Amino acid sequence: MEYYFIGDAELLTAFRFIGIEGTAANTPEEALSAFRRLTRGEVAEGAVLLPQESSYKVLILTEEVAAWLGNELIDWQLSGKYPLVVEIPGILGPMEGRKTLIDAIREAIGIHI
Repeated sequence: MEYYFIGDAELLTAFRFIGIEGTAANTPEEALSAFRRLTRGEVAEGAVLLPQESSYKVLILTEEVAAWLGNELIDWQLSGKYPLVVEIPGILGPMEGRKTLIDAIREAIGIHI
């Protein structure tokens, strides 16, 4: 399965060590540009970084990038197309107000360990 990452540069370096390519996004504009390249094949200013027909099946985004993408990300997720989107906490941890995976599991099964 092919993965791609969009997020901060530190996590991008970590993902590259395990063989996952990606793009560092430090601003909402960079995040939106990378997301559109991957999902729509749109290329800005002739800088071709990805093929038009992407083979990526899973797109890993930091929570910050997901927040920057807003409704565009929601529309993509509702479309049911590949790549599927997975959000992870950024290098500084979960954003305020976001549940951790453990919190979500606890809520789903109703057990506190």
